[in-house]
Order: sequence, then structure tokens, then C-alpha cells
Amino acid sequence: MCYHRSIATAIVATILLIVTSACSSPAAKPSLQLKVSVVARGLEAPWGLAFLPDGRALVSERDSGKLLVVTSSGHIEEVQRIPARGSGEGGLLGVARSPNYATDGFVYAYFSTPEDNRVVRFRLGEEPQPILTGIPVSSVHNGGRIAFGPDGMLYIGTGDATNRGAAQDRNSLAGKILRLMPDGGVPTDNPFPNNPVYSYGHRNVQGLTWDAKGQLYATEFGQNAFDEVNRIVAGGNYGWPEVEGNAGGDHYIKPVTVFSTAEASTSGAVFLHGGAIPQWEGNLLIAGLRGERLWRLSFDSTGAITAREQLLQGQYGRLRHVVQAPDGSVWVLTSNRDGRGTPSPDDDRILRLVTDDYRGADR
Repeated sequence: MCYHRSIATAIVATILLIVTSACSSPAAKPSLQLKVSVVARGLEAPWGLAFLPDGRALVSERDSGKLLVVTSSGHIEEVQRIPARGSGEGGLLGVARSPNYATDGFVYAYFSTPEDNRVVRFRLGEEPQPILTGIPVSSVHNGGRIAFGPDGMLYIGTGDATNRGAAQDRNSLAGKILRLMPDGGVPTDNPFPNNPVYSYGHRNVQGLTWDAKGQLYATEFGQNAFDEVNRIVAGGNYGWPEVEGNAGGDHYIKPVTVFSTAEASTSGAVFLHGGAIPQWEGNLLIAGLRGERLWRLSFDSTGAITAREQLLQGQYGRLRHVVQAPDGSVWVLTSNRDGRGTPSPDDDRILRLVTDDYRGADR
């Protein structure tokens, strides 16, 4: 059973944004003129976003449990409600579509119940079937990002659920990046036998994305000092709760870069590949919640960061997630109705970013 929520088909609210740089050494690339438009508005704390093969977007609302389909013209349709019953930061979180969606039709979701966080798969309109249960749940630090990697496996970011020590316990699902087969089985080439754990020592994983070489990167919330961007290796220990940021010597894997919690609260992330902003090919975009900005990171051929640039700073409030659309544009979810923002009458929104001289389809 579905209902339709109407909004103006073409929300014009288009701005010409001159991007200014706030860079680490060496200096950032020259400023770039972007066009920012609003695809949809009036959402309730959107959290996850995944595109279907036909270009429509699946969007999860954390608190309502609604799974929405959003078109590029701004039409919103509720297609399903997931039985999420989380509190605080819990609820309906990440969403992903099967890499074989054209033949199997499966959608995956991560959500909270009173007993656990869990991952389910289902075809739209059908009953969700659990493929992983027992991820520790709390009112905070629930992780929740899920994504399929280039190897066809499902990666799951979890939080420590306020049990700090669990992040170092490889028998716990808390504070980890997990790796599963699409049916929920444990891959035989996981780093620990018969164990879904792929990496550990994480506080609260929020973003998962791969560069053009297939290297996994993850973003995570720090505690009071540093948010992190990590380059993930199989079996790697990223140090929480023993260390935060770059501390820890050679005992733990250090982040690629860190941010102060005030300027970031690193959330969803995406590497850009063959998109509508060719100047940023291979760059990493990271949504910032507390920082109320979008970060752009560029890398050299060795994987070292060459520039960090702040985008949209203070213009749209808290930013939850960023995804590259099939047409190459960049879609960004705001998160001002999550209990920690200051929502405007339009919130929450989905923003669309292209270059000012982009000649593709505007919608």
C-alpha cells in the first residue's frame, strides 16, 4: 500500500555557489562554480539513499520508518514502512540495492529494534527477511551505513552502542565494519574464519565508499577531539577505544585524515567517478552534520591527500549523506529534523549539485 506526497515538480530554488577553499597544505585547486538545486523538500530526517537502475532514488527516513522513492523531478512516493523502533540515533538507517537488482529485485536495509540493530533484505512491498541480527543497539552510536562493494559483497558499518570495549572484541558485532555475502553468509575470504568482521576498533562508522581502484574508505564519528577518514584493510584494527585520531604509534592503523568534531561530524561519503563535475574526478566528498558543510578531499597517485575544501558551509544546515546519481550529479541529504538541527520550513531537503556549465539533463 502506497501513498503519494506531492511537492512542486520543479523546485527552482537554484543558487550559483562560488566555492571557497579552506585547505590544508598544499594549496587547494581553484574555486569552482556550482549550481545547487532542490530536488525534494519536506522529508523527515532522511538517512540513507540508494539509486535504482531506472534513476529513481530509494530514501529512508530514520524516525518514521518510511522507505520512499524520489524521482529527479521531485515526486515522492512512500513504497514501504520498515518496522524500525529505535530511539535517539536509532531507527531506519542505511539502505542499499542489490548489485543484481535487475534480476533479483532485492533491497537491503539496516534498522533498529528494541533488542538489536539488524540488516534485512526484501523486494519492494514484501516482508523484510533478516540476514543479520544481534548488532548491539543503543540510543547513540548505532552505525548503520550499508553498501555493496565492487566485489559484490555487502559491507555494514556499526557503532560501539556505548560499549567502548566491544569495538576491540572480534566476537562482537559492535564497532566494526562487517562483510557478508548477499544472502547473509560469511565469505570464506574474510580475514577471520567464519566471522563477518572485516575491520574493528571503530567508534561509530557512518560512511562507506570505494575509490576507482576498489579501495574501501570509511568515515566515523570521533568522541570529543577528532572525526576520522580511514582507509580500510581486511583485518585492520583502527584503535578505538584505546586511541582517537592519529594517536597510538604503530599499534593501530592511523586515519588518512582527521577533522575537529566541530567542523565535521563526518557522515556519508562518496568518491566521484565519471560524473557531472569532471574537475573533481576521483575526489572524495563527505557530508558533515555538526560542521554543516560538505568536505571535498583530493588525492595524488600515492593516496596522499593534496587538498581539503569546504563546500555549502552553513547554507543548508546539517548534512547527512552524499551520493553520486546515475546522471553524474551529486545528491546531498540534509538532516535538520533529526533533533539536533534548526529546521527551516523546507526541511529536510535533497540537494542536487552540478557545475554551472553542466549541459546534461537538468532533471
